Amino acid sequence: MIDLFSGLDAWVLVSLLLALTFVLAFEFINGFHDTANAVATVIYTKAMPPHLAVFFSGVFNFLGVLLGGVGVAYAIVHLLPVELLINVNTGYGLAMVFSLLAAAITWNLGTWYFGIPASSSHTLIGSILGVGLANALINDIPLGDGVNWQKAIDIAMSLVVSPMAGFAIAALVLIGLKWWRPLSKMHKTPEQRRKLDDKKHPPFWNRLVLVISAMGVSFVHGSNDGQKGIGLIMLVLIGIVPAKFVLDLNSTTYQIERTRDATMHLSQFYQRNAATLGEFLALGKAQSSDLPEQFSCNPQQTEPTIAALQSSLQGVTDYRALDAEKRVEVRRYLLCLDDTAKKVGKLPGLDAREKADLDKLRKDLTATTEYAPFWVIVAVALALGLGTMVGWKRVVLTVGEKIGKQGMTYAQGMSAQITAACAIGMANVFALPVSTTHVLSSGVAGTMVANKSGLQGGTVKTILLAWVLTLPASMGLAAGLFWLASKALG
Repeated sequence: MIDLFSGLDAWVLVSLLLALTFVLAFEFINGFHDTANAVATVIYTKAMPPHLAVFFSGVFNFLGVLLGGVGVAYAIVHLLPVELLINVNTGYGLAMVFSLLAAAITWNLGTWYFGIPASSSHTLIGSILGVGLANALINDIPLGDGVNWQKAIDIAMSLVVSPMAGFAIAALVLIGLKWWRPLSKMHKTPEQRRKLDDKKHPPFWNRLVLVISAMGVSFVHGSNDGQKGIGLIMLVLIGIVPAKFVLDLNSTTYQIERTRDATMHLSQFYQRNAATLGEFLALGKAQSSDLPEQFSCNPQQTEPTIAALQSSLQGVTDYRALDAEKRVEVRRYLLCLDDTAKKVGKLPGLDAREKADLDKLRKDLTATTEYAPFWVIVAVALALGLGTMVGWKRVVLTVGEKIGKQGMTYAQGMSAQITAACAIGMANVFALPVSTTHVLSSGVAGTMVANKSGLQGGTVKTILLAWVLTLPASMGLAAGLFWLASKALG
């Protein structure tokens, strides 16, 4: 990490530190919202003392970030159109990063202050969409090209479906527990347990399940939400110090050879499917000289882009051997070829096996551009953990007592947490960002309905209102800030 600061001008160093502070502040505030949900149930039911629950939640969040990979991180990053990503190392690219972070932090702080379990995921995604659309309006780009709409639709589906699934599945789990053990003490609230049994803590087995499921939620939260911060930090690093971060400088010779081989196999793939793809890719028509001086990503220039990339990587065994400008160029070629391959994979006419081959080639193409240094992962994990320790109380009260008309029973807590851990874990497998807040809150609401406890209309309306308003509010904030920043740069 020390190399990060070597040889930087003072203003670049200040910009870098400020941007990293913004990202880590976002993750710290994320702890108020999302990580607090991971320990809300276990604290409310007195299965663990708050200080222990928060500590172990931080540990499992750390492990989740550490072991979770970067699939979700780059799913978030690729909400932005490839044209903006390949030119992120510009003043506008930096304005984009600062605008979306400032908007996300502002909305998150506001909702946390009022104790509303708002979604950091919704906030971040809305902010990214806002700067993408604002960038399109400012530069006279069609709105359809201002955002990667296919990725946005995929993410929107995961954000909409996951709370609905959480509500239904948690309700069914609770119904199953009531059918299996209708007279069990797990169906008591902490208050009932204290009054009727003169006991402070849940029964042993219920307590064990509550603790394990809470740590499970913390782990999958770290591997999902933590990656969003990782993606943002990589945007910052690529924007401010591109020479050191546009490519993974620790890539092995084998990894670089895989990338080079992937471009060769990609060319062969396109030639093999020329009858289907020839017109879309202008196969055999474009020349190397057709690449514009100001590089832009165009499927019609795929062949010259492949040729230029192969030429740039010829004989390269270590990315450090490339000068700074050449590294930026290689990254642009790789992102562009990946973006085009993604579009090709959605065209009619390719059979399932060919599409599977194309997906494998895409993974090899991006193996040395979609990465994160270890110190970035550690920094995000620590920011999440510290945020949890500071802001958990407001959200615990909302989740435990203000969703239903009665307090939460041990069985309800177990049902909601097991459902949340499984749902978020499945989202991680498919590299889809989901909201821990909404999955867990909707799971609690589902158990309240299944338990015939009823819901507190005021709290539910507030949560639903935050769910509806978060996306447009964060989009508007981010778009406005980006517009102001663009005017200042212009």
